[in-house]
Amino acid sequence: MRSMKITVAMLAAALALVLAACTDMSDPKTPQFKTDLPETEIRNSSFKDEFPLHYETFLRNNESEIMTEYGGSVAYNKHDNVSPLPEGYKHAQPYLKNLWLGYPFSYEYRAARGHTYALKDILHIDRINRYDEKGGLPATCWNCKTAKMNEFVGEYGDEFWANDFNKFREQVDMDDNTIGCANCHDPRTMDLRLYSVPLKDHLAAEGKDFATMPRNEQRALVCGQCHVEYYFQDKGFGPAKKPVFPWSMGKNPEEIYEYYKTHGDTTTPGFEGNFVDWVHPVSQTPMLKAQHPEYEMWGDGVHGAAGVSCADCHMSYVRLDGKKKMSTHHWTSPLKDPDLKACRQCHTDKTPDYLRERVVYTQDKIWEQLMIAQDISVKAHEAIRMAAEYQGAKPAGYDQLMIQAREMCRKGQFFWDYVSAENSVGFHNPTKALNTLAQSQRYSQQAVDIAIRAAAFTTAEALSGDIKELVPPIMHHSRELQMDPEHMASHKWFKYLKLTPKAEKVWEGNKRLLPAPAAS
Repeated sequence: MRSMKITVAMLAAALALVLAACTDMSDPKTPQFKTDLPETEIRNSSFKDEFPLHYETFLRNNESEIMTEYGGSVAYNKHDNVSPLPEGYKHAQPYLKNLWLGYPFSYEYRAARGHTYALKDILHIDRINRYDEKGGLPATCWNCKTAKMNEFVGEYGDEFWANDFNKFREQVDMDDNTIGCANCHDPRTMDLRLYSVPLKDHLAAEGKDFATMPRNEQRALVCGQCHVEYYFQDKGFGPAKKPVFPWSMGKNPEEIYEYYKTHGDTTTPGFEGNFVDWVHPVSQTPMLKAQHPEYEMWGDGVHGAAGVSCADCHMSYVRLDGKKKMSTHHWTSPLKDPDLKACRQCHTDKTPDYLRERVVYTQDKIWEQLMIAQDISVKAHEAIRMAAEYQGAKPAGYDQLMIQAREMCRKGQFFWDYVSAENSVGFHNPTKALNTLAQSQRYSQQAVDIAIRAAAFTTAEALSGDIKELVPPIMHHSRELQMDPEHMASHKWFKYLKLTPKAEKVWEGNKRLLPAPAAS
């Protein structure tokens, strides 16, 4: 009997030790490194010898041919749902050139390839004017493309942003300076760090110190340096064209939209003090262009709220050469892995097929609503155009009705764009995505309804039809085509743009094709 009591006591003590081990287990420690690299190192190739296995996975970002159902890494035209890959793809939005008419995005907008192509793609994209010495966009556009920003801002300070983009073309190496190691790591210790000025500014305004934040927050914020909504500041609010995150009122689309109503210098009647990216030439609506708010969408989605970081899904653990596990630096969709190992780190009871089907099911539903929101946004611009050109007796309050219609058009398109520009087809936060698209449809339809009232209901019958017959999608448009009178006569909306003079191409990538003009 005594021996049995001793045995029971020993088992109880052992069980207590096991439970203590489970409850008191400390978090795994972050590996510590000390390299021979200087703090100022930004060249990706300099990290190869120090971290050959990490660098091997980084080079896998060069892969540019694998697609998932709704995305991938083929740089197809995101408005072309007619042509096959690589020029077009079935899940494309045909009205992008219409909705962004008069803004550089209407010239060319392609699906993103891997981060290793960031510089190559922006240096060849038609959004930046390559037919002139000046690119027509500020140097701010370099911000999320290269760690060379550390040097640019170090040299120019806040005067950097308002420079012209093309001024710096010849100063970058398209391979060695593209997004890489120094964008996220201190080269000396490989500790996570921020290079992004707007994110540093935001954290400082909130009284937060990145260095003391929990590791998981740091892992998300290094992605949130660029995968966010941002804008180029008007000079009345600080350094001109400096990038700013519009988060002071919150990170939801409604809060961001309200922020933009008080952070601009436009004097357009009814929009005084609003921030405006451009004025749509067809409806004369002061517009906003959303960027790519993955961080904002993820943050209060089911994964973000559960503490699942960006890196948990997009930089899953791997083992190479029998080594200790490490995070892959091939930043890509977990759906490209046939086994969905990133997803099954948590969803251990589910098969890859089941998980993939759930993702695509969610994206199907959001895509359907995205396309509806897109069509109503186009109809809103057309309804306002028709009301602005209405020649009959104007109803009472006509001018105020037009302001209201343009306000709803601006808001509806921004809410559509908030989901359209976010690179998960809403999967990062399905609830927010569907709600945002429902709001977009409501606002855009209000724009249509108000514009019909402004035109004394004379446009109601025309606008009740299929928008694709009333306003066909613009399938072809570029800076070169805008120099061609025949092209500019090919769509009724082009008459609201100016024919641009013929010009030779000055730039190809980071190389000059024509001699620099003589210094004056």
